[in-house]
Amino acid sequence: MTNGGTKAQRGSDPTSGDAGEFGTAMRNRLIESRLTPNAISMTGLVLNVVAAVLVYERQFVLGGLAFIIGSIMDTLDGRYSRMSGKGTPFGAFLDSTLDRIEEGIVLTAVAAYFAALGNEAAVAACVLAVLLSLMVSYTRARAEALGVDCKVGIATRPVRVVILAAGLLLAKGMGIGDFELLAPAVYLLCVLSLVTMLQRISHVRSALIHDVGGAAR
Repeated sequence: MTNGGTKAQRGSDPTSGDAGEFGTAMRNRLIESRLTPNAISMTGLVLNVVAAVLVYERQFVLGGLAFIIGSIMDTLDGRYSRMSGKGTPFGAFLDSTLDRIEEGIVLTAVAAYFAALGNEAAVAACVLAVLLSLMVSYTRARAEALGVDCKVGIATRPVRVVILAAGLLLAKGMGIGDFELLAPAVYLLCVLSLVTMLQRISHVRSALIHDVGGAAR
């Protein structure tokens, strides 16, 4: 009798369950709509193209915000796919492909900015960051093709998005003299992506050796 009242008594609270019921209703309405995971993926691509254009025009804060929103869309498409049951094998393929394009196109715009400044080291770092980010993704895809789960590593895509977004938002130093964090962010991307690639190679090697050893026994 003292464990919080009966179900009817608890339900008499006008706020009890309202948030959950509203969330469920909105989710069901979204699922029943014509919105598809592919549409979300394409919206993320468009926003990242806009981000690249803004970066090229040196509108770093706006470019950073567009990059962040576009990257959020990249995470939502997968979740919406699972939640709605609207996902398809091609949709999963498209999502992964667009992720690589989006990251590369924004870094290309950053490289163009550094090229205009004559900062050859930063340009090279942008190219290397694109290559290493592709290798981080490739090592996971190749590992999973071999039956090895490979989500290890410190610089997963969300981490890389945070680093590059911070560099873009602080590219103008927020008014603190000539201090800016875009170049350091790109250098950090290179280092962490390299470490992540090596972590995944090591992880896959260990997993495959363990499987072979287990099979031999």
